[in-house]
Amino acid sequence: MNPSTAQAEVIVDELVRNGTRHAVLAPGSRNAPLAYALHRAAHAARLRLHVRIDERSAGFLALGLAARTGRPVPVFCTSGTAASNLHPAVSEAYHSGVPLLVITADRPPELRAAGANQTIDQHRLYGSEVRMFDELGVAEARPGQNAYWRSQVCRVWSAAAQGTRGGPVHLNVPFREPLVPDGDDEWCESLAGRAHGERWTEVAEHGAAPSSLSRLRSGRGLVLVGDWGAEEASAWGERLGWPVLSEVGGVGVPGSAAISTGMWLLNLPEFVREHRPEQVLCVGRPTVFRQVQHLLADTGVEVLLAHGGIEWPAPAHNVREVAETVGTDVAGTDAAGTDAAGTDVAGTDVAGAGSTGAASSVDTQWLTAWQQADQKVTAALHAALDLERWPNGPAVAREVVDALPENALLVLGSSNPSRDVALAARQRPDVLVHRNRGAAGIDGTVSTAIGAAIGHGGPAYALLGDLTFLHDTNGLVLGPLEQRPDLTIVVFNDDGGGIFSLLEQGGPEHRDAFDRVFGTPHGADLSHLCAAHGVEHVQVPGHAELRDALRPQPGLRVVEVRANREELRVVHQRLHAAVRSALLG
Repeated sequence: MNPSTAQAEVIVDELVRNGTRHAVLAPGSRNAPLAYALHRAAHAARLRLHVRIDERSAGFLALGLAARTGRPVPVFCTSGTAASNLHPAVSEAYHSGVPLLVITADRPPELRAAGANQTIDQHRLYGSEVRMFDELGVAEARPGQNAYWRSQVCRVWSAAAQGTRGGPVHLNVPFREPLVPDGDDEWCESLAGRAHGERWTEVAEHGAAPSSLSRLRSGRGLVLVGDWGAEEASAWGERLGWPVLSEVGGVGVPGSAAISTGMWLLNLPEFVREHRPEQVLCVGRPTVFRQVQHLLADTGVEVLLAHGGIEWPAPAHNVREVAETVGTDVAGTDAAGTDAAGTDVAGTDVAGAGSTGAASSVDTQWLTAWQQADQKVTAALHAALDLERWPNGPAVAREVVDALPENALLVLGSSNPSRDVALAARQRPDVLVHRNRGAAGIDGTVSTAIGAAIGHGGPAYALLGDLTFLHDTNGLVLGPLEQRPDLTIVVFNDDGGGIFSLLEQGGPEHRDAFDRVFGTPHGADLSHLCAAHGVEHVQVPGHAELRDALRPQPGLRVVEVRANREELRVVHQRLHAAVRSALLG
């Protein structure tokens, strides 16, 4: 057996022993040893292999799989710019805490020094956006290699999986020729792993016991859901009597304390002044709405953060306390957040909680006031939305969420779809939501949705803008041997960058330059594009047709809703006026 084949076989075997169930491959010449090893493992049903011809799509497919399955997913590519194309997925994984294993093949040192073809500097290619970088030594036919290779695979797997949420890790593997199997199984030592399929190195789970927030106390507060932790946030909202606000509104947020119109309420300064919280417990990382950033930057509000990484959000650099997670086991506390012994939920004596003195008693009217405001805004919002000409972004988002089957997965694009769902969708606590909000780019969203749908295993949907969809059309390239997800992609096509219509650039004073440098109309025919990829496409003209198209059915489909973005800004202005009038008169 040649050294490259031996090394690749051991790497793949040890990945399976560590828990790899899905692997993504972008084929090339230098990573051929890994391609053969992966093919053999898939043929033996040890893992499920997904092959993509575009590295960027491959990276986001792996990210979607890892996000939904909760375990590291390796993505393999060849050397050179192929490795560079994985960087957007690495950035997203780093900022969103997704356990991604990036395994790049490379030329050996002597070829790098010679300026060989398809050779770039891959050493620490992704800079500070990986938890760990390691490069294996070039494989040699000598004893001791098996233990070294297996040990390093365990090390990188552990680095990706450690902590509450995980993160990306980069393993660079230089291969010497020959790069294909030679039919010889002889090697200078046993290449077997541990007995009974065990890992080579067992690593204790980090953070198995939830951290606690010692300063969390009862009183007038808010629980804010960022990019994860809806169940944990809801549990604490119920116990503390605090409203639970999410950047996806009431979608995917359980419990009676969930406020579906929270983003509207935070955008009304008069309401916020009258309902200013003493504390905000932020679970995860919020990234979408400016009103959320303003709240977290309020120096009169104490901000507590449950965040599984080191890059925690701090708009005013005033976060008072950070914990890995707040956990969900709050059954032993009463409505005031204290247990029978008079200690608060974090185990701190209530009378001396932190440095803030005695904790205030629960304000029973606090949550009620937010719920009553939520009811008023909900009624006014949907009445106003019913009067708007269809289709528009908020109305389509509402229709999509309403039509989802129970326990469906909904993947949201990073621009208007995330905002539209938060602002217009009705409460659907039974829906799972995924968003690439770590770096908040539109890169690879189609591939992310496909990966998440495969990992979800049930009905899955995505709501994307047209630019987000076009940015990753390579994600639709699925070979005849590849698993096809049960995924319906709804594309709200307003022919360009609708998000900019709602920003400062969309003001009437910038009309002359807007379309060319921000609106960027493209005129693409999505039906022809889908036909080229062999993907079912349907364009829906109205409500009834959209609801019919959203009925669960197997396979990958694209449902297109065409709209005119000329009125997008004024639609939002009218909805804001209706909300304001209903609440403030």
